[in-house]
Amino acid sequence: MKTVSICFVCLGNICRSPTAEAVMRAQVEAAGLGEQIRIDSAGTGDWHVGKAPDARAQRAGSTRGYDLSPLRARQVVVADFDRFDLLLAMDDENVSNLLRLCPPERRERVRLLMEFAPSARGREVVDPYFGGGEGFETVLDQVEAACEGLLAHLRTELAQP
Repeated sequence: MKTVSICFVCLGNICRSPTAEAVMRAQVEAAGLGEQIRIDSAGTGDWHVGKAPDARAQRAGSTRGYDLSPLRARQVVVADFDRFDLLLAMDDENVSNLLRLCPPERRERVRLLMEFAPSARGREVVDPYFGGGEGFETVLDQVEAACEGLLAHLRTELAQP
């Protein structure tokens, strides 16, 4: 059985990337593809390693049925570029951070998550950390749309021999 592994990446791994991990995990399970699609998240920075997602992200996710509470922040390591087929950054800054760490032969694995939501406004998932609760709702809107597009893309990829 063909499998695909994805790592969602933001700066600290406490807001956007764990939200994307939880949303994608729910969509994958609902599609019955949990055995074929592995999902994780990480940050390019090390400030929050071992910490739970931001309480505001957890609250916003919970209102839409996503449980972020078991997730813990970790930092991207070079081995991730071998472990994951896709490392999906939330913004251009994190794409740059990933490419600085990435072995040259794995650069094609680094992409922006919002590439999978072409009809959505903006190419980056907004960073809600320094704002109010509404920013976390915006993140959920963006991530849900992008994960739907990503799942459609992965279904095609998994169907190929």
